[in-house]
Amino acid sequence: MKVILTKDVSGVGKSGDLADVADGYGRNYLIPRGLAEEADAGKIREWEQRQENRKNKAKKQEQQALERQRHLQGKRVSVRVSAGEGGKLFGSVTSAQIAQAVFAQLGQEVDKKDVRLGEPIRSCGTFPFSIHLHAGIDVAMTVLVEAE
Repeated sequence: MKVILTKDVSGVGKSGDLADVADGYGRNYLIPRGLAEEADAGKIREWEQRQENRKNKAKKQEQQALERQRHLQGKRVSVRVSAGEGGKLFGSVTSAQIAQAVFAQLGQEVDKKDVRLGEPIRSCGTFPFSIHLHAGIDVAMTVLVEAE
């Protein structure tokens, strides 16, 4: 007797997971778009290879982030801005300006949303900030704000 599962098993796992779905015959099933299908040995090998590739990719990204952290940690970048009397800035130094300065001076591409300022920078001087590189990896740096 052949059993075909058409029941939605999305609650069992997420799409692409390998799950043991109880059908009374003890067979393994892959969950490709929320519906179960029987997983033969070839499909199980493909699934295991995809899982291994995902792990390797995550490990490589983490290693790259740690390498960038070693390269950037403790560095200082300079940002030149227009300032009025007494070093007061017109506006404030933004995360985008700092990201541009990091790229221009250190050659590291940084997304402005990953730049974290401890406080708004509204005057000339040296200020700490951090860049979020990867899960759990932040780089502490300083920015020297100079008036033009």
